[in-house]
Amino acid sequence: MNLAYSLRPQTLDEFFGQNHLVGEGKIIKKMIQQDNLFSIILWGPPGSGKTTLARIIANQTRAEFHSLSGVTSGKEDLRKVIELSKEHKKSGKPTILFIDEIHRWNKAQQDTLLPQVESGLITLIGATTENPSFEIIGALLSRCRIFVLKSLDDFDLSQIIDRALTDEEKGLGKQKKRLSKDARELLIRLSGGDARIMLNALEMAATNFREKTITAEIIKEVFQTKSAGLYDKKADEHYNIISAFIKSMRGSDPDAALYYLMRMLENGEDPKFIARRMIIFASEDIGLADRGALIQANAGFEAVTKIGMPEAQLTLAHITLYLTLAKKSRTVANAIGKAKEAVYQLPNEPIPLHLRNAPTKLMKQLGYARNYTWSEKYVGPEKKLSFLPEKLKEKKFYDNS
Repeated sequence: MNLAYSLRPQTLDEFFGQNHLVGEGKIIKKMIQQDNLFSIILWGPPGSGKTTLARIIANQTRAEFHSLSGVTSGKEDLRKVIELSKEHKKSGKPTILFIDEIHRWNKAQQDTLLPQVESGLITLIGATTENPSFEIIGALLSRCRIFVLKSLDDFDLSQIIDRALTDEEKGLGKQKKRLSKDARELLIRLSGGDARIMLNALEMAATNFREKTITAEIIKEVFQTKSAGLYDKKADEHYNIISAFIKSMRGSDPDAALYYLMRMLENGEDPKFIARRMIIFASEDIGLADRGALIQANAGFEAVTKIGMPEAQLTLAHITLYLTLAKKSRTVANAIGKAKEAVYQLPNEPIPLHLRNAPTKLMKQLGYARNYTWSEKYVGPEKKLSFLPEKLKEKKFYDNS
């Protein structure tokens, strides 16, 4: 028995969560009620109901439904669906093509799909855990509505648990299992908003343990892991957590910074990646406010490289706290931004003659290096000449106020 599969909702009435899309008067519910199909991209975390929602849309409309995997399918599979779609059209039926993990399709595959979506031959429902603006070609994206699905909240997950425990036909109802309050809370927390993970764990707990009451200890035994968090180093959550880490240090919140640090480390993040980001942070967000910050961050990277995990987490925590509690200044980053803007505005301004090197007699005759002194008493241009080109001589990039 696959509990997550057997309990998959067939109608919107059985669907939990995503009320901002499927609630009364909301866009997807209206699309189904009015039988007005249009191409959509469902963007959301694993276990939030993307595949289920696609099948419900197909079940509750008059469309033919075809499903492809972005991992295993290719252009030949798409061509077969296109031919079938042409046959469906002859009988007056629209075609829905569901592509799971559409972000895995390359540009050539997406280009092949584009004209079919544009012509209306195929209504596309794409599912992705990745930001579609990065992974899906602009032409295809512009022909789809993007709907963002959220992780299921505790209330939705608890309702799914209740259905799983009581449904005798599709669920675990015949086993008459109970779930203690602590076990329910732990199961929901370790599932991380993913209904599929939660149901798989619940099924394992119910079928592999004889106890009628599923306890928190059983749930811990089922998960057998410190963290059930889903952390793909190439996925959005990777960037979300490092962003939260940086912003917590920037906001001088040591507790939040340590939490996100440990969350990354416990999920297998490369400690050197974190250490490198802290070196950047030392210049970007602290800069001249604490001249020791860059030294500390660089020393931290060296220590992490030499020591390795798990001991390196002490060094990372040490440097995290130092940078978090240090005074902050954007002087360096702001100065770079102003200087870069000037370069773009005036990219080829002549270098002042007095700053040019004069290795030949001709260059000296042309005025190169004239009025520039380099002696024990004075170094720099004479007569208050500017170091900057003429059009930029009044510019100030560094603000030491």
